[in-house]
Amino acid sequence: MAESLGAEGLLILTDVDGVKLNFGTPKEMSVRRLTVGEAKRYLLEGEFLAGSMKPKVQACVRFTEWGGRAAVIASLGRAVESLEEKAGTTFNMG
Repeated sequence: MAESLGAEGLLILTDVDGVKLNFGTPKEMSVRRLTVGEAKRYLLEGEFLAGSMKPKVQACVRFTEWGGRAAVIASLGRAVESLEEKAGTTFNMG
């Protein structure tokens, strides 16, 4: 929808504060920024679950590749902060 509207930004709000690598393990870590290349690599490696973060990351990658200026995944409660890159995960072309 964001592409068809010609949106400059995409904000995906969820119940977690952004992307986490090694989710649910002792090595879990939050990621504040991801390049499209990094996100694609993690997707290929199966880092994100299909019914969870995977479709959100795929949407951010597609939007950013399409030419969107900013794509962000953040929690609802930190939406404003995420627009200032103080919360959530921001995707860029890198």
